[in-house]
Amino acid sequence: MLKKSAVTLLYSAKDKERNNAVVLKHWLERDTRVHSIAEEHPPKDGLTISSPSGISSETNITYFSLGAGTDISAETYERPVIYIGMGGRGTFVVGNDSKKLSVGEGDVLMIPSGTLCGTETEEGFVYTEIIPKEELHMTKAVKAGEVFKLAELLPYEDDSIVNLDVIKNETVKFVVMAFDEGTGLSPHKAPGDALVFALEGKAVIGYEGQDYPIEAGQTFRFEKNGLHSVTADGRFKMALLLTLK
Repeated sequence: MLKKSAVTLLYSAKDKERNNAVVLKHWLERDTRVHSIAEEHPPKDGLTISSPSGISSETNITYFSLGAGTDISAETYERPVIYIGMGGRGTFVVGNDSKKLSVGEGDVLMIPSGTLCGTETEEGFVYTEIIPKEELHMTKAVKAGEVFKLAELLPYEDDSIVNLDVIKNETVKFVVMAFDEGTGLSPHKAPGDALVFALEGKAVIGYEGQDYPIEAGQTFRFEKNGLHSVTADGRFKMALLLTLK
C-alpha cells in the first residue's frame, strides 16, 4: 500500500515540467483526505462497480458506481441497509410490490432487514451502502423505506451547533450537524474511524495539526483517535458516520 512520504524519481526527458515522472510525483503527493466519492468512482458505461471504503469496522461500508442503463438485481439482507446518494440519480426497487424510490445526491434511504431491494439507473448513479452489524435505532424524524434529504433534517440556530442522531446502535452512529457562522468543534479525538459528508456550505477541518478546507459534495475521512476539529466558514451542515466497533 502506498503511503504519503517523500518521493524520489529518476527520469530522462527534455520537458521537466510535464513528463510522466513529474505527473506521477504530483499524484503520489496529492492530499486524499478531502475527496469526492462521486468523482473518484465515476459511472462507466455498461458496468456496475463496488469498492470497499477502507473503513475498519464491523459495519460494512461500500461505494457503488452504476453505469447508465445498468441495474443490480433485488436481494435481501439479514440486517438493515442504509443508502446515501453521492452523485447522479438511481431508483431503488423495494419490496414484493416493487415500489420505486428515486435517490439523488444528498438523499438517504434505509431498507429494513429482510426487505427485497434492487437498484437501477438510466443516467448513472454513485452511492454509499452501509450495512451495520446490528439492528438500528432511528430518530422519529425519518422512516424506513422513505427517501429523505440529510440537509433538511435540522435547522440552523443562531450562534449554535445543532445535532441530530439520525441512526445509531452499539457499532455505528450517523449524525447530522448544523453550524452557525463562527461556530465550531474544538480539537478532540473520536473512538473510531469516521467519514464526514459536507452537505451545505464550507468549513475547515483541522486534522493532526493540518487544516483541510471542505465544501458541499466533498467527504473527509479520519482514523480512530485522530485529533480533529471543525470550524464553519459561514453556515455549514455536515453528516458524520462514526464507527464505534
